[in-house]
Amino acid sequence: MHVKTGDEVLVIAGKDKGRRGKIKRALPAVNRVVVEGINIVKRHQKPRGPGRPGGIIEMEAPLHASNVMLICPSCGRASRTGKRFLEETDHKGRPRKVRYCKACDAVIDK
Repeated sequence: MHVKTGDEVLVIAGKDKGRRGKIKRALPAVNRVVVEGINIVKRHQKPRGPGRPGGIIEMEAPLHASNVMLICPSCGRASRTGKRFLEETDHKGRPRKVRYCKACDAVIDK
């Protein structure tokens, strides 16, 4: 997946198109992400005991990962990302794979 938890993203499709937010949770098994304050839905919940009353609860629903675009931390623009290998190696001796911004060519993963 091209985005990770904690990334700032721009929504490029759907009812919240044009809005920005931070990824709260990534669900790579289903290729979806939960973004703070985006895709708010109302859930009708039954009471679940004395500590959890029922009612209409607003919560963030997952978006498909293809509907968000990463905002590059260095140039501040929403851009496509790519992956490349660095010269340095990880703890197993393999080259380290990082994401980079295709607009400014800066490495996103530090």
